[in-house]
Amino acid sequence: MPEGDTVWRAANDLRAALAGKVLTTCDVRVPRYATVDLSGHRVDSVASRGKHLLIRVGEASVHTHLKMEGQWQIYRPGERWRRPAHQARIILATEDSVAVGFSLGITEILELGQEQEAVGHLGPDLLGTDWDSSVAVENLRAADSEPIGIALLDQRVMAGLGNVYRNEICFLRGIHPRTPTRLAGNLDAIVDLSFRTINVNKSRRIRVTTGDTRPGRQTWVYGRRGKPCRRCGTRITEDTLGPDQLTERNIFFCPACQPFTPG
Repeated sequence: MPEGDTVWRAANDLRAALAGKVLTTCDVRVPRYATVDLSGHRVDSVASRGKHLLIRVGEASVHTHLKMEGQWQIYRPGERWRRPAHQARIILATEDSVAVGFSLGITEILELGQEQEAVGHLGPDLLGTDWDSSVAVENLRAADSEPIGIALLDQRVMAGLGNVYRNEICFLRGIHPRTPTRLAGNLDAIVDLSFRTINVNKSRRIRVTTGDTRPGRQTWVYGRRGKPCRRCGTRITEDTLGPDQLTERNIFFCPACQPFTPG
């Protein structure tokens, strides 16, 4: 599942493949941008911002977001793709690399000056060079009566956390995801844990929050419905939580280790 660490690694891969090189192919398979051709231009930089990717080419910025199913893959010229061609949304190639964005949730070509319209609403980037924990804490405090499990997924609070981290951080802090943020305890500690957890995973292909990299041992509660809590043995519960039905996501928690504190 793409979260901020996945996007950070994708940016690194794309940077290694494209940055400083001239595009020989630019094929945007999104009707609105189908006529855009950036071939012949040099890729100046690649950056991640939370869950967003920005590939800067001259006066243009290729803005993509993986959403749930998206993925960037890098190939050698002529190499067989590992995903169906009909899933490709954009292809950027140089003399020695082909970058293909598959099933991207967002694919758009912006002017450089429009980048803020795409990512300016985001809170501090947990994996960014401009990370500011104090701003993230204040943003989280402003969530007030909103459930902590919703606030942690709000990219305006801090950018990068996804559903896996949301569930794991709530467990590690002993907080039920439905607990109002103002009753969630030490917000500085929650932000610090968020920062440390995602940063320790940013260079891993397999996300681990328990410290145990063995298959089936990587998470405390996420994806473990009905299995015994690793701390107390109580069966893990699964439910859904979100600001509305369209954005509800699964939550996993231990009823004993994470008692619900109503507002």
